Amino acid sequence: MIPATSNADGKHSPMARRAAPHRGIDVHYGEPLAFDEDGAPTRPSRTRLKQQSQDLQTLGVAVAELSADRLAAIDMPEALREAIEQFRRTKSFEGKRRQMQYVGKLMRSADEEALREAVAAATLGSAKDTLALHEAERWRAELIADDEALTRWMLEHPQTDSQQLRSLVRAARRDSAGLTPESRQPKSHRELFQLIKPLLQA
Repeated sequence: MIPATSNADGKHSPMARRAAPHRGIDVHYGEPLAFDEDGAPTRPSRTRLKQQSQDLQTLGVAVAELSADRLAAIDMPEALREAIEQFRRTKSFEGKRRQMQYVGKLMRSADEEALREAVAAATLGSAKDTLALHEAERWRAELIADDEALTRWMLEHPQTDSQQLRSLVRAARRDSAGLTPESRQPKSHRELFQLIKPLLQA
């Protein structure tokens, strides 16, 4: 390490300035700006910049695919919000591609971590919804197929209106008898599903 030196008036010499650490922000790239040992500024490589741009655009697409309510709840620069809304309205492939490039640029000034957390929360919520859907479908199939499933259901969910449940199960069993693979799901199946799904989430 080169020792710091001073002139008679107390100011650092050029050698001392080169040895001292330099930090700042590159106004062109929005990246922390560092200097090498000779005092020359260093910048990210083109490959790194291209990857960062692609990552931001990928995140931008994920944000744009959020529901309107989730999107409205995210704190972001107004210019970015307007650009994302424009992307959602754009229909053509080329128009979407260009608009997302613009979104990616604007995202450099946004809180990237907050945007990623919002997308992650939405993804987790969707996964939970999917699991709840499959669970309700499984229970419906078991209730229609087996009387023991009805007993197990009432033990696990005693708050259920047993008379309504038994009535819907009987109707679903009756309607299932004439079903073919091409048949539409009968009303009784939908009503049974609508009864048990909220109880599973209670």
